[in-house]
Amino acid sequence: MKKHGGINKPAAVLVAAALAAGLLSACGSDKEENAANGASANGANASANANAGTNANASTDANAANTDNAGNASTNAAGNADAASDQVVEITVWDQPSPDDPGKSFIEDQFAKFDAAHPNVKVKHVEAWQPDVREKFLTAVAGGEGPDLSLAAFPDMQVYVPKGIAADITDMVNNSPDKDRFVDGAFNLATKDAKIYGIPNDMYTSGLIYNKKLFANAGIAAPPKTWDEFAADAKLVQEKNAGIVGFDILGMDWADWHFEYYVWQAGGDLTAQEADGSATLQFTSDAAVKALQYYKDLKWKYNVTQKNVVQDIGENEKDFYSGRSAMIIGTSDSFTNFVGRGMNPADIGFAPFPAGPSGKAPAQVGGSFWMLNPKSTPEQQKAAFDYAMYFMSKDYNDALGQFKVDNGLGVRPFSVLKDFDVTKYVKDVPQDYLDAVNESAKDQHLEYFLKSSLSSYLVKPIQKVLLDKNADPATELKKAQELAQKEVIDKYNSDLKAAK
Repeated sequence: MKKHGGINKPAAVLVAAALAAGLLSACGSDKEENAANGASANGANASANANAGTNANASTDANAANTDNAGNASTNAAGNADAASDQVVEITVWDQPSPDDPGKSFIEDQFAKFDAAHPNVKVKHVEAWQPDVREKFLTAVAGGEGPDLSLAAFPDMQVYVPKGIAADITDMVNNSPDKDRFVDGAFNLATKDAKIYGIPNDMYTSGLIYNKKLFANAGIAAPPKTWDEFAADAKLVQEKNAGIVGFDILGMDWADWHFEYYVWQAGGDLTAQEADGSATLQFTSDAAVKALQYYKDLKWKYNVTQKNVVQDIGENEKDFYSGRSAMIIGTSDSFTNFVGRGMNPADIGFAPFPAGPSGKAPAQVGGSFWMLNPKSTPEQQKAAFDYAMYFMSKDYNDALGQFKVDNGLGVRPFSVLKDFDVTKYVKDVPQDYLDAVNESAKDQHLEYFLKSSLSSYLVKPIQKVLLDKNADPATELKKAQELAQKEVIDKYNSDLKAAK
């Protein structure tokens, strides 16, 4: 399979399958929006993040332009009539907002400001909000018509980089004065073999959300740090607060979404992507079995979950913000959601996941990267890089934050930029919440490979052990793996081999 350049039609189909398998998940409606739009991590919120800019860098850009003009004047004096500053560089960016995006006017205003600050760059904006944006993107790449700049979701980068679809921008990033403005680890999931392939645009991290008031009523001073502490705290908080449950578990048809976290905590994963791109199932690994046994114990041994373990995630969230459950799995964005539902901000706690048998507790992270086209000219790549960095400026983020506050749009409590003070725009967010979010984001993990194709196979054993206390985790996982191997993996690996 080619590592660089365009991809043929069969390969494009395989890449599309891998992308679908790696769709990001967030909490509640965010999960659906992420799946629907790779260029947007949170509806209008991220659409504005992804597409808008600021005139804050106008003075900097003007100074740079003056410097360039001075250099060009010197060149002209030497007889070169084609000064670089007089050349117009055209780039195509997939960032046009949808017609009904509430931030559309703000976004397009920022487009105009960028144009005014960069008269030698002509930007063509292409719509990138459709549900099938990934397929359209891959088709464009396969036909040699990929954009000069686009946004790629975190899991997509793991496919694009080895396929040669993302440009190596290591030198541009390392030479940029803005590199140190990004939080630690922001470039991790766009880095391979010490080379950088993306500019962080936005990020969220998963973690444990808990009710501080209910914990205090039970005399618990801090969130649990291990599986044993988690079960004990869930049981104690349930006993000390009448009418509540310790933990709302996810057992609906997205059950594998949260279950994978426990597999990571046990030291494993549910699939592996081999060096040649093929997939290997790990449903029956020791880590997966331990994780499912723990799920079973939470329900049947400790009796700390809600009665209806297969209820919709919306009901789980409602249980939490209405004070009927003490703990729930969520994301850094959950704070805005629960405050908007009437919950007291002071009662909302966030913590890294409790560590499992492995002693670790990776967090699933999501978000997007600006990605450059390796087939663009050097001049187009520089223009595209400047465009992306222009829209990641501090002043722009401040302007965007204020726009969201003024228009009743939520602001994410976690930013990829160190110099963006979210406390100015997220009302009453506790400092310990922000500290825990940043701590959780340090150990980053992507969802398991081929997730969307395998999800239904894993949901069955999860629901089985939650609904039948006599079900054996190892047996149920074995049945699921055998069926998934036959119906998904064998064909996937065969098609992959044939496409090489």
